[in-house]
Amino acid sequence: MTIYKYIKFYLIILILAISSLAYSLESVRVMVLPFEIEGREDYLYLGVEIQNNIRAHLEDDGAISMDSSSVFGDDDKGLIGIDDMCAMGATAGADYLVLGKQVWKGDRFLLNVRILEVSTKKLVDSFGVEGGALEDLPGIAKQFSSKIISKIFKQEIVARIIISGNKRIETDVIKKKISTSPGEIYLLKNFSKDLKALYAMGYFDDIRIETEESPDGKVVIFKVKEKPSIKTISFRGLGVFTPDEAKENLTIKDGSILNVFEIRRNIVRMEELYKEKQYHNVKITYETHDLGDGRVDLKFILEEGKKVKVRQIVLMGNSIYSDKELKKMMSTKEKGFFSFLTSSGVLNKEDLYQDAARLYAFYHNNGYMHAKIGEPEVEYEGEWIKVTIRIQEGEQFKVGNVDLDGDSVIPKDDLLKALEITKETFYNREVIRNDILALTDLYSDLGYAYVDISPRIKSELDIKIVNITYAVSKGEKVYFEKILITGNSKTRDKVIRRELPVIEQGPYSRTALKRAERNLVRLDFFEDLSINTSRGSSDDKMVLKINVKEKPTGSISFGGGFSSEENAFVMASLSQKNLFGRGQILSLKAELGSKTTSYTIDFKEPWIFDSHWSGGINLYNWKREYDYYDTDRQGGGFYVGYPVFDYTRVSCSYSIDMGDISNYYYDTPESIYELNDQTITSSSLTARLNYDSRNKAFNATSGSDHSISLQYSGIGGDVGYTKVRLETGWYFPLFWKFVGFAHGKTGIMWKNSGKVLPDYDLFRLGGINSLRGFEWEDLAPKETIDLHKRYPEHYEEGHVVETEVGGYKFVQANFECLFPFDDGGGIMGFIFFDTGELYDDGEKIKVDNLRESIGFGVRWNSPMGPLRLEYGYILDPKKDAGEGGRFEFSMGAAF
Repeated sequence: MTIYKYIKFYLIILILAISSLAYSLESVRVMVLPFEIEGREDYLYLGVEIQNNIRAHLEDDGAISMDSSSVFGDDDKGLIGIDDMCAMGATAGADYLVLGKQVWKGDRFLLNVRILEVSTKKLVDSFGVEGGALEDLPGIAKQFSSKIISKIFKQEIVARIIISGNKRIETDVIKKKISTSPGEIYLLKNFSKDLKALYAMGYFDDIRIETEESPDGKVVIFKVKEKPSIKTISFRGLGVFTPDEAKENLTIKDGSILNVFEIRRNIVRMEELYKEKQYHNVKITYETHDLGDGRVDLKFILEEGKKVKVRQIVLMGNSIYSDKELKKMMSTKEKGFFSFLTSSGVLNKEDLYQDAARLYAFYHNNGYMHAKIGEPEVEYEGEWIKVTIRIQEGEQFKVGNVDLDGDSVIPKDDLLKALEITKETFYNREVIRNDILALTDLYSDLGYAYVDISPRIKSELDIKIVNITYAVSKGEKVYFEKILITGNSKTRDKVIRRELPVIEQGPYSRTALKRAERNLVRLDFFEDLSINTSRGSSDDKMVLKINVKEKPTGSISFGGGFSSEENAFVMASLSQKNLFGRGQILSLKAELGSKTTSYTIDFKEPWIFDSHWSGGINLYNWKREYDYYDTDRQGGGFYVGYPVFDYTRVSCSYSIDMGDISNYYYDTPESIYELNDQTITSSSLTARLNYDSRNKAFNATSGSDHSISLQYSGIGGDVGYTKVRLETGWYFPLFWKFVGFAHGKTGIMWKNSGKVLPDYDLFRLGGINSLRGFEWEDLAPKETIDLHKRYPEHYEEGHVVETEVGGYKFVQANFECLFPFDDGGGIMGFIFFDTGELYDDGEKIKVDNLRESIGFGVRWNSPMGPLRLEYGYILDPKKDAGEGGRFEFSMGAAF
């Protein structure tokens, strides 16, 4: 016989043997009788449950389990002899009978089983087990069924399972993955499943199953060979990333089990990282070095190649617009000569898809309503990338008839006037979208929260005209049923509610909700806030939900630097801008410098008696050493204000000041010298009109702030002057997240007849809040002092000196370009240009002699309070009148 015939012969014998075994299993009929229960009448139901449980396990193991109810009924099996039972079983066609009894003693039980062979009426075997809880019964039933099968079919039982060869992986961990357990029938098919489960753990290179005989059955031994662990991970050929950066992006670490599949996944991961850096030709392999103690060193070997860049962007199908026009709109650019500075040639898939969307919008916003832009095609050609975008431009359509249809609560003519599409010559998808938003706001401000506006667009292909009809379905008018405020553990509800332009039972308004959010942000009481709406108790009612996350509003602030009027100074302040949760502001401030010592107490109530009136009081004690004299002043005042227009408030304040002047110097300004050591009293009234629409008080990014004030001093007292000040500031977007800020300020004052005007009440300019880089003396006008006239006994005739004095007028302009360092805008960097000048009473304002400075700075609305660090450099240096540059800063800490 040939080898082929031998193999065929033995295969036939094997198949016949298996078939014979299967037949023998399937041909054996086993009848399990309900178990008897003794000692617990309340557990009699367990007799049938144990019977059914064993029957189910027998059927799983290949036996035919027969129903006993039709043969034995509800008779007491204890009264029927073995011969009668076997006779009744034989009548039913059973080969074996299984009888059992459960005897309870207290909380424990003894379970016994007997196996009878029907044909011989002999006892095949009997066995029992003790248990302590009902939860043990399913497991015991499984053990009994295995023993029954082993006795009936002469099969062996698994006595024990042993794990050998494992050093790092714990035995219990391995056993949990093995489904075969001691007491079960020894079946090879079960062990094939166990092998798969153990290999799936990824910890083993080889697993073998061996068996040994024992009196209780088969002892199964799983012999495992563990995979080595990784001692160190290293790289060769790494240049784009540092080793630490590369390791941070790996999912395998030092000490991990060496898994080939996991290594390959990490290679793919690294390749993606390189492709993000434009290294599309990178090749990565790996090698291991066996250390001989179950550990290896893993090394990744890289051939990074060169950076791949976009060499060519091909636009296909465009004829109306040139390649140059369209490519200007794309953020993806072809590699240029200055690519190392501009990043041109860099491919970012997300940006590329955004470019396609940008081109699509451009065509549809210029009348090409049927234009199509294909998905960008990217081809890698060695060290270069070719990008192809296919375009179908279609025909350009003009705007035809524009109409409104549906529910109308506003005159149709007024609505049509609000539409921007009527002013367009060609179809523009973006304008239509904005018109929908504008109409939605108009209706929602009248309470129609669920208004639905959809454009019906009908094109006339023959004349290239598109007619647009805005279909309006206003829905029901909606009212705010409730306003729920959560998250405010300190701030009182009324402080939040009074900032809301909406009220309970009032109509819904989208514009009012936007204003509510802006008002709450400007309070600066909250770290985070959300405003949401939900359906009320009916379709015409809505619940407004405001959730806030409070932040510290009290602060202990410290600052220092070189101010325009001081050399070195330090300051400290204790403030609370949400006093007792009422929204009131209380601040205590002290400043100690080389020239100034001041103490200030300030209290503000933004809503007097919960009305729209605001007010405040302040007290101060201020000692100042000027270059030519010293002052010691005390005073205070109060103010009231009221909103007159949107974002606009008018206020009036009164202040009184009493001061002593001492330590005259020989070159003291004339306005101080003539006061002759007397106590000076000033009483003044100030009117101010202010418009402030900034989105935030600190680090604003939009809005504007303008004010005009008139101060009259001379309501009694010695000092008399009139002072007018104008100020304007604008925040506007530039590009990306950059914000522009333009600020201007000017003032003029004159002395009132019959009164005095001390030098310290004149204007001063220079420092962190005006012209950065300058000290105030750099810009101060000069007053000529005739020392012979003042001190004839000490100075000869013609002996004069110049003294710096304050100004009667000034102009100031500041321009800043701000950019955020973080997403929340809490840290802002900026560059600036300042210009301005301070003038004496007789001088005219001349634009060509303004002083200038440039610089940079950082502002951070930190958890510790606002922080500013700014540096100004003088562009037009003058000897003894400002040159070089200087830093100024202030910082704080919250509690």
